Amino acid sequence: MTMNRIQLSVLAAAAFLFAGAANAEMKIASVRVDEVILQSDTFKAARDKFNAEFEKRKKDLEGQIKTFQDDAKKYERDKDIMSPDERAKKEKDLTARQVDLQYAQQKFNDDAGARDREFQKDLVGKLKDAIDAVAKEKGFDLIVRDPLYATSTVDITDDVLKRMQASGAASGDEKKSKKK
Repeated sequence: MTMNRIQLSVLAAAAFLFAGAANAEMKIASVRVDEVILQSDTFKAARDKFNAEFEKRKKDLEGQIKTFQDDAKKYERDKDIMSPDERAKKEKDLTARQVDLQYAQQKFNDDAGARDREFQKDLVGKLKDAIDAVAKEKGFDLIVRDPLYATSTVDITDDVLKRMQASGAASGDEKKSKKK
């Protein structure tokens, strides 16, 4: 039984030394993902596309809400001088409009959320591809995302950003050639 413990200790020490030697040769780099995303043309284009798609709908919805609020205030102010039939008709109209507005708001939020998730998925895919390409190109074994501290010698943020910019330009060229 003592022999087994000694053998296990020797094996554990050997494994530790071997692992230490293997780690000494490992090439590690870091990348600041948020910086890459915020500075990338891909992100800026996605943000602009998102804004173009949803800004008009948002303004239209805000206008409808403002009109509804104005009409509700007017009703509250004038309901005492309305006939019972007018009051009932106006209340029914306001209630129906309120339900429609709530539905429109929910639909807008759902559509915007779905589009945002779609853009994020696409962006994360492009970011991963850029990181993988830089890691393979430079022979890194491990890439650490957003470290608390990393020297500039292991930071590949600029290289990943350049790679994303290049892939964004290439995909833009592909889209232009498909349109022709």
